[in-house]
Amino acid sequence: MKIKLALALLACFLLGAFALAKDPPPVNDDSISDQVRINLASDKVVGVLPFNVAVKNGVVTLTGTADTGSQRSRAEKVAKKVKGVKQVVNNIILKGEAPPPGKK
Repeated sequence: MKIKLALALLACFLLGAFALAKDPPPVNDDSISDQVRINLASDKVVGVLPFNVAVKNGVVTLTGTADTGSQRSRAEKVAKKVKGVKQVVNNIILKGEAPPPGKK
């Protein structure tokens, strides 16, 4: 009797674990924003630069100032690798470069 009960509990546990593993939780804008910030901060190339990150419906907008074009490109590449990111709008400008019209 104890063995049957133990097997039934084990079966319930395994079915529950399978159901949870089957459907991962959806990625929301807050978690995308957090992960992009973490990845940028931990990157050796752009980690020291203060970029702003905004996310809406999976679209990441990066703003701030970079020293070089390679830093600007690297920030975009890092952001694109985050799960749930649909698109990256890179509004990072280079030091000494004027902001695009309508942006300050």
